Amino acid sequence: MPVVSISAAVALHAQQRPDAPALTCGPDTVNWGDLHRRTNRLARIYQDLGVGQDDLVTVALPNSVAFFEAALAIWKLGATPQPVSAKLPGREFRDIVELADARLVVGAVPSDFPDRATLPAGFEPDPRSPATDLPDTDLPDRTATHFKAPTSGGSTGRPKIILSQEPGAFDPEELVMGMVGRSVVMIPGVLYHNAPFSITARALICGNHVIHFPRFDPEAVLRAIDRHRPEFLYMVPTMMGRIWKLPPERRAATNMSCLNMVLHMAAPCPPWLKEAWIDWVGPDVLCELYAGTEIQAMTWLTGAEWRENPGTVGQVVQGEMKVFRDDGSSADPGEVGEIYMRAEGGLNTTYRYLGAQAKRLAGTEWESLGDMGSIDADGFVFLADRRKDMILRGGANIYPAEVEAALEEHPAVRSCAVIGVDDHDLGQRVHAIVDAPGGAEEGALRAHMADRLVSYKCPESYAFVDSPVRDDAGKVRRSMLAR
Repeated sequence: MPVVSISAAVALHAQQRPDAPALTCGPDTVNWGDLHRRTNRLARIYQDLGVGQDDLVTVALPNSVAFFEAALAIWKLGATPQPVSAKLPGREFRDIVELADARLVVGAVPSDFPDRATLPAGFEPDPRSPATDLPDTDLPDRTATHFKAPTSGGSTGRPKIILSQEPGAFDPEELVMGMVGRSVVMIPGVLYHNAPFSITARALICGNHVIHFPRFDPEAVLRAIDRHRPEFLYMVPTMMGRIWKLPPERRAATNMSCLNMVLHMAAPCPPWLKEAWIDWVGPDVLCELYAGTEIQAMTWLTGAEWRENPGTVGQVVQGEMKVFRDDGSSADPGEVGEIYMRAEGGLNTTYRYLGAQAKRLAGTEWESLGDMGSIDADGFVFLADRRKDMILRGGANIYPAEVEAALEEHPAVRSCAVIGVDDHDLGQRVHAIVDAPGGAEEGALRAHMADRLVSYKCPESYAFVDSPVRDDAGKVRRSMLAR
């Protein structure tokens, strides 16, 4: 089938299967016919507020059917969704909106943006209002030049907008990332993050019924698997860990045989957890993808390949990756250095930044996202950690991800983060922030870690908190925890 605009893809599915479910979030479901009509009306509201071709529109809504209705309405005008967290603090929210020069801010308090068009969370266009002409017929077909514009702090530590150079037009029959077509796709992630947002869009374009959740709840996910029988499930390791720490009998009660693809990404997966999920869903079902939002390059990995190459995130399947030393020379196979990426089409072909400059190896097209790692002689990529997160203790490099993976093996630990804190003697020492809802003794954790890591990598101090350290996407801002 030829490439068509996102609007045309939605219209196609609405015409062919108007009563089939398209989007579900919690108790709310909308079918294809209603989704198409509702987003046509919403697009006209946005158009009346000034949104036009290639404008950026900031979407600050919680996970909901309304979130993706907003995105679809934006695409129908040839504009670009710029998703952000609905919980952004005021200053950061305003800075991002100014950086985007957003034509409209959806999910905002009008007084916070007096010089911009806004719509509050919960806004519903009312076609019955005599003061509002809101036909639900098709709009002129338009394609956004930029498919998406997610926000990231990334390796710079400052918010930036990553403007995709991919247009908002796709082949509805092109299945990517092990995707299925006209089936059920489950995405229990926060929609303002790049992967859940992008996968949802591609799943809808392919005519799938997409299942979201207002917030991640491991029990709710397992219940939804039994109810909806998805073929494709998106995960991050934090979610995988929370599900795995449910009682074994609860996991065993869920029939996972419907799943043809369980895809995880976005954060390092502890080896013990990876092995457990491979055993549960199968080595050909559990797969991993490693890439940045910038998508200059990407790796792919099956569970079977991981078992043959433990710890890898796969081989490069798009673009190029290469490891360089600090002096700019190429690292040897297996040698840890900084991972650089290069897009197949060259610079600025997959993305461009608003508000930041890419870190580039001088005189080349190689760009870094700040990750440390190695590539072996067979081309398998292994990650160490982000350079900015690395702890330098007495001259020894310690990667927080390795320490966190060992800590999270303890059954009492729900989530954790490891940071370096200043030490007058060693420069830095290892400090662990631990979320253990059922309680955990520091002595038990010390004994647990002593069995798993060399002593200099083990945390020298612990702090216990009563809420998750990482968000549902597995993200943590270590720089904020260190304050």
